[in-house]
This record gives sequence, C-alpha cells and structure tokens, in this order.
Amino acid sequence: MLKVASANIRFDNPGDSPNDWSGRRELLSRLINDFTPDILGTQEGREPQLKNLESLLPNHKLIDLNRDWIEERMYPCIFVNSEKVDVIDSGDIWLSQTPFEAGSKSFESAFPRLCTWIQARVIETGKDFFYVNTHLDHVLGKTRKEQIQVLITEIKKLNSLSLPIILTGDFNESPKESVREVISKEWSNLFDPWEFLGKAEETSFHKFDGTHDNGCRIDWILADKIFQARSIEIRKDHEGEIYPSDHFPVFAEFNY
Repeated sequence: MLKVASANIRFDNPGDSPNDWSGRRELLSRLINDFTPDILGTQEGREPQLKNLESLLPNHKLIDLNRDWIEERMYPCIFVNSEKVDVIDSGDIWLSQTPFEAGSKSFESAFPRLCTWIQARVIETGKDFFYVNTHLDHVLGKTRKEQIQVLITEIKKLNSLSLPIILTGDFNESPKESVREVISKEWSNLFDPWEFLGKAEETSFHKFDGTHDNGCRIDWILADKIFQARSIEIRKDHEGEIYPSDHFPVFAEFNY
C-alpha cells in the first residue's frame, strides 16, 4: 500500500494569530504523523518554516538536494518516509517560459510558481513511479492553464521511462474547470480517486473557521490508473479555534 498526503500548510504569517505557525504547527504535524504518509506534498511555506516542519516529522525527510532556496519564495515540497520510499532523482520546474530559471514567472502570474518532483521506488514492492507536487496561480484561470501545460511538457521530458505518475497540489480551482481539462487531454491515464470512490464534493480551503460558503475542492490528488484507490479523505480536524492550516489536508491510500 502507498499512502499519499497533500497539504497547503499556509505561510508563516504572524497576522494569523492564534492560527499563526507557532499556534498550529503541532496540530498539523500530529495529523501528518498519525496518518504516516509514505509521500507528503506540501504547498506554501518558506525554507525556515519547511525545515521546522521537517523537524516535527520524525519519519520524513524533506527532498531538497537539487534546490537552491530563494529566501523570499514559497515552495511546494516533497517529504518522504525513507523506510518506505527510495528517491532516485528529484528537482524543481518553475512554471514559466523559462522553467529552469529559478524564481522566474510568466503568464501574468501573481507570483513565481513551480512544481517539484521525484522519481522514486516503493521499497516493499520494488515498483518505480514519478511523483509531482505543485501550487498554481491563485488569480487567473488562463494563467493556471499555461502553468499546468509547462508542468506536463517538462515532466514528460523528464519521465523518459513513462513511469506511472501521481500528481498532487493546490490547483486553486475545482476539478471541474480548465486545469483538469488540460490534464485529461495530456494525461488521460490520470484519475481522481475522489470521484472514482464516489465521494460528495467538499470544500478544502477555508478561512481558519472551517467553512467557506463559496469554496470548492481545490486541493487534489490524481494518480495513474495503475494505482488502485483504497481511500481518500479531507481531514477537518481542529482544536477549538485552532486549525492546522487554512486548507484541510487530503489523505489517500493506494495499492501499488
């Protein structure tokens, strides 16, 4: 079994108090540690916050060997349980017209956006796969379409062995919109386990109160059809007014 988690951890913003990073990191890390994912994809967060999260996840290692951190940038990241997953290669792709220029942006994106990836092996089964984690623009739909196209184009080049893919992230739109249409056209073998398992749509983004009347499921886990979906859920745990983030984490289990 392969356990996958995706979580927008919200950047370290003192103005979020009591839901600033110091107020919620223990709750977030406890949720993750209780699920014990083999792979965790996070979105948002700068290097100090992400390294702090790593210190709270004793079973997980942050994969950043092929990254030169830019202080002001927020990064999607990959954490792996090294006892379950062996990382063969890794890297970042900036979702711009110059995808290997760190910090670059195009397509009217509000901020530089990127994806991060690993080529990896499930230790127990010896099966290889490609995992990609991303965070798309939060303003313009046309920008997100261009960004996901860059992601797909560059991952196709890197994934020369055509290994099965898992794609996670904060896509900043529902799976009924244009980004999913592009993915379906380019990677028709990827499915949404949420839909496959017949789950009712829920809101994954909220405003530190657990609700968002106009929200939708913008945090997805997609997988190649070779992965057999066992379960998927949006965890809505909180402790009074304290939430793990302004997004709820998504946890999924696959047979592979």
